[in-house]
Amino acid sequence: MSTPHRSPYGSPRRLSLLGSALAALLTAVAVCAGDAVARVFPYGPRHRSINDLGNQFVPFHAHLWDLLHGRAEGGLLFNWQSGYGTSFLPDLGTYLTSPFSVLVGLFPRADIDLAVYVVTVLKTAAAAAAMTWLLRTQRRGAWWAAGLLGASYALCGWSVIEASYNPMWLDGLIAFPLLCLTGEWALRGRRIVLAPLVVAVCWTANFYTGYMATLGAALVLLVRVVLTREGLRTRLTVVGRAAGTTVLGIALAAPVLAPLFLSSGQAYPGWVKEFEPVSWADLFARLLPATYSFSSPAVFVGTGTLLLVAALPFHRAVPPRTRLAWAGLTAAVALSLQWAPTHLAWHLFATPNGSPYRQTFVLAGIAVIAAWTGLAAGLPGPRALAAGAGVLAAAALWARGSTLVTAWGYVLFCGGLALAAAGWWALRLRRRRLALPAAALLAAVLVGQAAATTAYGHKGKLGGLDDYPSWSPAHTARAGVLAGAEGWPAYRTDPSRPALTGNDPMLLGGEGGSYYSSHTPEVFTRTMVALGAGWTSRGRNVQSIDSPVTDAVFAVGARLRPDGTIARAEVPPLVTTRPPGAPAGYGDSPFANQELLLGARVYEDPLAPGVCRSGTEAYLWAPEYNATARLAGGPPLRLNGNAPRNRAAVQPLGVSRGESSPLVFDQAAPARWALSCLDRGRLAAAVDRLRATAASSVAVGSAEVRATLPPGSTGTAVLSVPAIAGWTCNDRPASAYLGLVAVPLEPGTTRLDCTFRPPGLVPGTALAALALAVVLALALRQRRQRT
Repeated sequence: MSTPHRSPYGSPRRLSLLGSALAALLTAVAVCAGDAVARVFPYGPRHRSINDLGNQFVPFHAHLWDLLHGRAEGGLLFNWQSGYGTSFLPDLGTYLTSPFSVLVGLFPRADIDLAVYVVTVLKTAAAAAAMTWLLRTQRRGAWWAAGLLGASYALCGWSVIEASYNPMWLDGLIAFPLLCLTGEWALRGRRIVLAPLVVAVCWTANFYTGYMATLGAALVLLVRVVLTREGLRTRLTVVGRAAGTTVLGIALAAPVLAPLFLSSGQAYPGWVKEFEPVSWADLFARLLPATYSFSSPAVFVGTGTLLLVAALPFHRAVPPRTRLAWAGLTAAVALSLQWAPTHLAWHLFATPNGSPYRQTFVLAGIAVIAAWTGLAAGLPGPRALAAGAGVLAAAALWARGSTLVTAWGYVLFCGGLALAAAGWWALRLRRRRLALPAAALLAAVLVGQAAATTAYGHKGKLGGLDDYPSWSPAHTARAGVLAGAEGWPAYRTDPSRPALTGNDPMLLGGEGGSYYSSHTPEVFTRTMVALGAGWTSRGRNVQSIDSPVTDAVFAVGARLRPDGTIARAEVPPLVTTRPPGAPAGYGDSPFANQELLLGARVYEDPLAPGVCRSGTEAYLWAPEYNATARLAGGPPLRLNGNAPRNRAAVQPLGVSRGESSPLVFDQAAPARWALSCLDRGRLAAAVDRLRATAASSVAVGSAEVRATLPPGSTGTAVLSVPAIAGWTCNDRPASAYLGLVAVPLEPGTTRLDCTFRPPGLVPGTALAALALAVVLALALRQRRQRT
C-alpha cells in the first residue's frame, strides 16, 4: 500500500486531509441513507427521539439554545427552569460541553430536533475524520484506504445503534483517535503544548466516554512504545510524557469535572445491576451487520475491515512481533468486555444503568488500527485473506445459536465478505484499471452495510423503547401559552402533566417541577416523593405535582392544563417565613407532608372509605397503581405506577359530589392507597397567612436570590428551592427546612442574600489555573528552545 513516488495529490498532510474528507463524507452518507430507509425524522413520519434522546438530550439542547440567545432562566451555574431550581454546571458538563453542541444555536428553536440530528451526523463524521488522520499519522499508506477504515470505525454498530441516540457518547468516539494522536505526539516528543489542550477538550466534551477513550489510547500507546522504541529508559520517558500530558489535560478540565463528580455523588441512586456477560454466540452475532440489542457489544465495523483484522495474524509482510501485539491487543480488549473486573474498570467501577457495553467503541477503534497496521505493510496475500475469511466464517457459524442474528444479517455479511475479499484481491493485482472500481466496491460495501445496520437499529429501538414526538404545532401551542402566562420571578409557571418529555420546562418554557438527569439530586427526589410526586427511570425522572398545595409552597402561580389553558392562583413569593422551632420530619402520607411544609391543615379525611365531602376536591395517592381511577360519573384518570421503574403521582380527581361520587378503581384496587379531600377555603386562608409574613420584594439573578423581609421577621426564611449543596445565604452555608433552602433569622434581619456556587467549582478552577500555568511555562520553554 505504500507509494514510493510522489503522489499526484500532493503532500502527506494534503493526502491525510483528503482521506479524512472521504471518511467524513462516506460516514454522513451512510448514516443519512440508513435513516432515510427507516423513514425516521427528518426523512419520514417516524419519530427518531427515543428514550433519552427525546427525554433528555433534545430538551437540554433546547435550554442551551435559550442560553445562547439570552432567553433562559438561569445561567451556566444554575437552572431556574427545572426541578424548581437545580445546579446546571454538572448537566452542562455531562450533556452540552461538546464543541459541536453550540451549533444548535444556528437553527430556529422550532427546529431543535433537526439541530440535534445535524450535530449527531457531524459528530459521527468528525470521528471518521479523526480516525483517518490518526491512521495516516501512525503509518503512511493509501489515503483513500485510510479514509475507508476511518469511516468503518465511525460507522461501527455501537455508533449507529447506541450512540446515535446518546449524542454525548459520540464525543468519546471522536476522543479515542484524538487521544491516540496525543500518544503519537508523546512518542515523538512533539506538540507538548497542544496535547494537554486536546485532552482537556476530550474530557470536557464528555468525561464518561472520554475516560474510556483514555484507557484505550493508553493501551494503544503501550503497544506502539514496545514496537517502536528500544530500551527501558526511552520507553519510560515516552510513557511519562504521555501521562503528564493526560494529567495536565484533565486538570485543565477540572472546573467542569470537579462539580460534575461531586454532583454525581449527590444524585439519586440509579438502578444497581450486577454485570452478566452475554453468551459468545451473542458476542459473535454482533460482528454481523443488521443486528440489534441494547445489552450486547455492537462491534461490527464492516466486513472489509473485519477481513483485514482477521487476516492480520496470517499476513507475512507484517513482522511477527507486530502481528502478535496488535492481534493480541484486539483479542484482549474483546475478552475484557466479558470479564466482570475489567468491565468495571472500563465503566469507572460501576455497572452502568442501561447498556453494559458502552466501551465497545474502543474495541472498534483498536480493530481498525490493527487492520491499518496490516494494510500499511502491503495488501495481504490470498492465503492470509482466505484464512481471515475462514476465521470470520467460523464466528458467523458460532453466532447461529444467538437470537440476535437475522437472515438479512447473514446475507449482508456473506455478500459483503465476498465482495470485500474481491476488492482487496483486485487491489493486490496492482492493475491501474482495477484500482478505482475495487476502491468503489469496498466503499459501497461499507456504506451499504452501515446503512442497513442503521435502519435495522431504528426498527429495534422504535419497537422496544419509548419515543417522543419531534417539535410540532402542538409544541408551539404549548410553548406559546406558557410564554403568555410568564410572571417570573413573581411566580413560577409550570408545564405540568401529562408531559411531552421528562424535561418539559427546558423544552417548552416555564419554571416547573419536572426534571430528568443523571444528576437529579437525591434531596430533590426524596422531597418531591414525600409530597406525592411521581417518577420514572427509578427516581431520576421526577414529575411535577398537580396540586394547589404544593403550588403554594413552590410559588407556582400559573399551571398548564391538559386542555391547553392556564390555571392561575394567588401564591406566596419565592421567599416566605416560618415560625420559630424545628418542624417534624416527613411521614408516610403525602397529604400530611404537604400540610407540614405549608404550615396549615387544608385536607379533610373522607366521610367514608373513598367518599369526600361534597364541594371538596378529591386527591388519590396510589403510587404502585398502574391503571385508571375516577370519581363515579367522572372521567377516568391515568396513574402510571410500575414499581420500581415508575411511581404514580398524586392524582387530582375533581370536585366531589359527596356520596354520589365515590372513588372507583377501574382495575383491582392496589394494596396501598389513600384518598384525601382538599378544602379550598382553608388553603386560601393558609396562603394569605404566608403572604402576610413573606418577603416584600424578591430579585432573582442567574444564580442568586435577594429578598427584603418585613421588619421584625422571626423564625426561618424559606426559599422555595430544593436544598441542594452549594447555597450560601447571608454569608453562611444555607440550612434546610423540610428539603428546601432555609435561613434561620437572627433578630433584626431584614435582608436575605443567597448565592449558589456548585460544590467543587472553586478548587476545580484553582487546579485548572495551576495546570494552565504549567502549560504556559512549557510553551515559553519550547519557544526559547526554538530561538
